[in-house]
Amino acid sequence: MFVPSLSALALLWSLCYGDASAVGPDAVSQGPARKGNQDPLKAPIKKAKYQAACPAYEHYSRFTHFPLSAGPMALPFQRPSPHCRTFDSPLVEQIIDELTEKMVDKDLARLFENAFPNTLDTTVRWHVDGTAKKEKKQQFKYHLKDEGKWEGAQSFIVTGDINAEWLRDSTNQLAQYQKLAKKDKAIENLILGAINTQAEFVIESPYCNAFQPPLLSHLPPTENGQDDYVHPAYEPTSVFECKYELDSLAHFLSLTNQFYEHTGSTAFLTPRWYLALDTLLRVLDEQSKSTFDGETGNYMKNQYTFQRRTNTGTETLNLAGVGNPLNSGTGLIRSAFRPSDDATILGFYIPANAMMAVELKRTAAMLRKAGEATVADRLKTRSDSIFRGIWDHGVVNHKKYGPVFAYEVDGYGSAIIMDDANLPSLLSLPLLGFVEASEKTYQNTRKMILEKAGNPYFLTGKSFHGIGGPHIGLQNAWPMSLLVQAMTSDDDEEISKVLEMVKSASPLGLVHESINVNLVRDFTRSWFAWANSVFAQTILDLAERKPHLLFGKDAKPYIIE
Repeated sequence: MFVPSLSALALLWSLCYGDASAVGPDAVSQGPARKGNQDPLKAPIKKAKYQAACPAYEHYSRFTHFPLSAGPMALPFQRPSPHCRTFDSPLVEQIIDELTEKMVDKDLARLFENAFPNTLDTTVRWHVDGTAKKEKKQQFKYHLKDEGKWEGAQSFIVTGDINAEWLRDSTNQLAQYQKLAKKDKAIENLILGAINTQAEFVIESPYCNAFQPPLLSHLPPTENGQDDYVHPAYEPTSVFECKYELDSLAHFLSLTNQFYEHTGSTAFLTPRWYLALDTLLRVLDEQSKSTFDGETGNYMKNQYTFQRRTNTGTETLNLAGVGNPLNSGTGLIRSAFRPSDDATILGFYIPANAMMAVELKRTAAMLRKAGEATVADRLKTRSDSIFRGIWDHGVVNHKKYGPVFAYEVDGYGSAIIMDDANLPSLLSLPLLGFVEASEKTYQNTRKMILEKAGNPYFLTGKSFHGIGGPHIGLQNAWPMSLLVQAMTSDDDEEISKVLEMVKSASPLGLVHESINVNLVRDFTRSWFAWANSVFAQTILDLAERKPHLLFGKDAKPYIIE
């Protein structure tokens, strides 16, 4: 572990607490603090000069920092010093000030103050705006596939305490900023860069879920410590982990579609983006194939196989890395792993199929407006096929709850009945845009997965309850599931209860990955940017949809756009 020098620690003290004289004649004076914040510098300063003094946030986030909130929980202020933040947005600071001023519950306000900017504060490991002059290409001839590679804005967004980018996590981490992109050009460029970077990842390794820092960032890769045997092969200096998860590809499209919806910009429609789309569609074609030929019955080995040396069954695929058999003619797409990074039991994972169906439809509409009717028709046809497949094969008749969505199916009639906290989930289907929250099958499913009798991973204890999953274990529920519950509910009492539970399980002022249902101070991951982002999205949703729950009786909605 890197240990800062004494001079670096002294500099850090001056930056955080304003004692500029402690670091000698080159020190700079501090100005007045923004309310609830640490002192910013009066004069512009090159952040790189101070990076050696910045503590690792995964350690910083484990301890209490002042000032404390004015509520009974006295929650700490967990934002890093302005000099250590990885991206700045005055508009984000404005929204924090406006919302926290209006919020009645000051502990909840502090949680939002820490969570809303957490991705910008801590996870933008590398960003270039694309305006720098291109370096002269080397003398050797580039392959056509590489034309335009890594050009334009680029953004590498890590998940938090792991120095790697998950396609799914980074898309969700940026979601609460999408509405700001039209007003804030820096955020617009950051998200455009994230789309371009994800496109490069998809082109290079479309079956992989998590990626190393790009070579151009000059950041070192991270070893994941696993012994994996994967086909297609990948480059370990580029890929952190290569679990094929259908939702990862859907999230690439989602990042694009959200950006287009909120900005109207098609700046991402480059040859590289189209190549990434073609690569994605190739994967969908390959993963639509059944285990056995529908006519001859002959075994057809899947293009993707994964085996890991492990004693944990959810970390690898059975049957020589292929997984359990899947039937033909379903219209569904195989996913080898879930968004929790656990292996699927039955490979037709319904939430990911639902998300892919929606995002293909949205992408088709966007491309049609851009004059790409042929490509749009292809995407719409695939989307329609998946929609039909879900309703034909993904809905089962439960003896207690009636027609419900299964979590996973195989096309032979087998189904897994459960839900997991990670997104996409069955609980999140309305947020994905697959169904309305009032739709009957969804309502039946929602009732089923939010009680122990219907969902084996609905975990309850004396201190906490919620949906968990096999990834952490049978005693840990995820706050993220409660936040999705709030965003898919119209019931004030239900929403208030789950918000109170999430708040009570966040004594360090940040939202954690999972909570021991019998001891809230026993949690996993003090720094998990995805969970903080979902909390911020929940508060922004309620500020617009249910303002009285946050701001008091007769409060007006707070709408960003």
